[in-house]
Amino acid sequence: MRIHKFSRPGVILMATVVAIITSIVVANATQTITTPNAAYITYNLAPGVSSAPITPATSKSVLVMGCCTTFYGVGQVSLLHIPSGGGIGWVGLESYSGTPVANTGGLTTGAGHMVFIDYEHKVDIQQASADTILVHNGSTGTRAGNVTLVW
Repeated sequence: MRIHKFSRPGVILMATVVAIITSIVVANATQTITTPNAAYITYNLAPGVSSAPITPATSKSVLVMGCCTTFYGVGQVSLLHIPSGGGIGWVGLESYSGTPVANTGGLTTGAGHMVFIDYEHKVDIQQASADTILVHNGSTGTRAGNVTLVW
């Protein structure tokens, strides 16, 4: 049985072809991963008091997660802050309160309820204006917790 050997130029040509194909595959497989931005806001509110306004990033999807650590609960919304007074649109889940979890959503330029973040459904994240949100304590006791925005 006779073994055929490739010529030196043939081996170099094959190695070049393999290197080019490998480079193309690697170039197409790269992925850019960016670190998200986040804002973390704590609150400690007396009964009937609201936090300072919070301005979400504009023209980007923003995940807003809030929790109450004194009367445990958690709620979340994904929102879009539309610039130039366009308002805020959102969709999310209310905190659990002993009943099935409820969806929440809306699109408005005015003030109003967005999502409850405590078990009693007394502490909520509200839209304060066309451009801002806030945390409101509607309970009869002091409530504390935090809100995280990720975009």
